[in-house]
Amino acid sequence: METLLSSTTLQLKPLHPPSSFSSLHSPFSSTSALRVKGSRKAETFIQRSQFSTVLPVRVSASSQAAAAQTSTSISIPSEMKAWSYTDYGSVDVLKLESNVAVPDIKEDQVLIKVVAAALNPIDFKRRLGKFKATDSPLPTVPGYDVAGVVVKVGSQVKELKEGDEVYGDINEKAIDGPNQFGSLAEYTAVEEKLVALKPKNLSFAEAAALPLVIETAYEGLEKAGFSAGQSILVLGGAGGVGSLVIQLAKHVFGASKVAATSSTGKLELLKSLGADLAIDYTKDNFEDLPDKFDVVYDSVGQGEKAVKAVKEGGSVVVLTGAVTPPGFRFVVTSNGEMLKKLNPYLESGKVKPVIDPKGPFPFDKVVDAFSHLETGRATGKVVIYPIP
Repeated sequence: METLLSSTTLQLKPLHPPSSFSSLHSPFSSTSALRVKGSRKAETFIQRSQFSTVLPVRVSASSQAAAAQTSTSISIPSEMKAWSYTDYGSVDVLKLESNVAVPDIKEDQVLIKVVAAALNPIDFKRRLGKFKATDSPLPTVPGYDVAGVVVKVGSQVKELKEGDEVYGDINEKAIDGPNQFGSLAEYTAVEEKLVALKPKNLSFAEAAALPLVIETAYEGLEKAGFSAGQSILVLGGAGGVGSLVIQLAKHVFGASKVAATSSTGKLELLKSLGADLAIDYTKDNFEDLPDKFDVVYDSVGQGEKAVKAVKEGGSVVVLTGAVTPPGFRFVVTSNGEMLKKLNPYLESGKVKPVIDPKGPFPFDKVVDAFSHLETGRATGKVVIYPIP
């Protein structure tokens, strides 16, 4: 089975806005994501902007808890805007609806006012019906990645509270019964265990670019047994997953050597992320390199070539396409604890999200965002922001 993985604003002003809240209006924070200018020579730069002070919600704590969810003074509408589709197919099936019911939450869930979301290849493959046998029933509100503000908590929620800024992948199992109501909406419901507090230095747009790809990158490295002092080759290093594999291997796992492939215009991006060797796949065959690698992480579906670049006894992580031994495939499991573990690396700036230069796409341009992602030429992540 082919693996189907990659690569806004509620403004109720408070009487006394806490200093911990960042603005919902600027997509980039002062420490911000790596951005790639849209030119033939990909030049990475740091986008910097200052936040204004706007609190997304007004919070009033209550000591009375309902059976399933805590009492709140936040005004939450019964209906919302959301993108949805009632049939599988091309981008033409996507419709922006204005009267979608705001989802109810279960005891272990939180309701998030969505500020930003992001797209992954699994989103369009799901829309095409690639795993309809295990999908949730139609109609579907798509979207896995979310960043936003908690506006309601279930009675069994232990740590999160109203007003918390969070991010995560809302689907614990990517292709096995993903949520019918995803993140391309004004509100979404998600289990507390699947999200984490947003890194303080990241904007919502930057945070939304991370969950599924950083969890996929990290889980794949763990399953491959990757450890300090080992070497790795990343196929598709400029993509959503690949760009995080490079950074995690280098700055979290302690790789001795990181090599990665991309097209000519993205080689400088690979180097800026931490690649010691940037390989232009339009000119060079990575499988012919004299040096072999402890791990090859294939995010683009070149399994037969990938196994030629791995050392004897090494591992090949395959996200898409055919699997050739010793390659293995896995489907990521969403995990808020993993995000918590990686937050220090994000807050220190050692690991950064990479956002496609054509974005962020505003909420009413989701069809354009999908169309761009489906060209296969996106750099990093395609982000949707702002979500009103």
